[in-house]
Amino acid sequence: MALVTALRRLTHVRLREYTRRTLALTATSGASLTGHRSFTTGTQPLRSDNKVTVHFFNRDGEKITVKGSPGDSLLDVVINEDLDFDGFGACEGTLACSTCHLIFEEEAFKKLGPVTDEEMDMLDLAYGLTDTSRLGCQVCLTKSLEGLVARVPESVADIRQSKDGSS
Repeated sequence: MALVTALRRLTHVRLREYTRRTLALTATSGASLTGHRSFTTGTQPLRSDNKVTVHFFNRDGEKITVKGSPGDSLLDVVINEDLDFDGFGACEGTLACSTCHLIFEEEAFKKLGPVTDEEMDMLDLAYGLTDTSRLGCQVCLTKSLEGLVARVPESVADIRQSKDGSS
């Protein structure tokens, strides 16, 4: 019962404050607020201007250049851009496989941040592991990674494939 009373008092106070602010605004502007709408006209850059360019080299050595949003993982970029890397991202970014294994150039690798123990455990299962290997699901884009180059290894460890290579 005390909670109901407290909520009623709070609602009454909030309503009183809203009414007071509305009346003050009407008095200072000299206009009625009926039908009044305010739209912001900020100069925030368009979303496409805020993209980061990434260059992938697929298993055939073909260079594929795409753009991703800061904060997206490289796995997100591959999915969003509908890149056809066979078996890539089998666990959908849950850090339960190594199918999104990517290899980076030394300088780019240094910008990627530390590798977690969980990621290292999954990388241990990857084919073609190098000193500059990372999982695409664990690498998030930032503006400092503009022009990042990532190479998809020639082979992938995907338990969904049988020993004869068929799915």
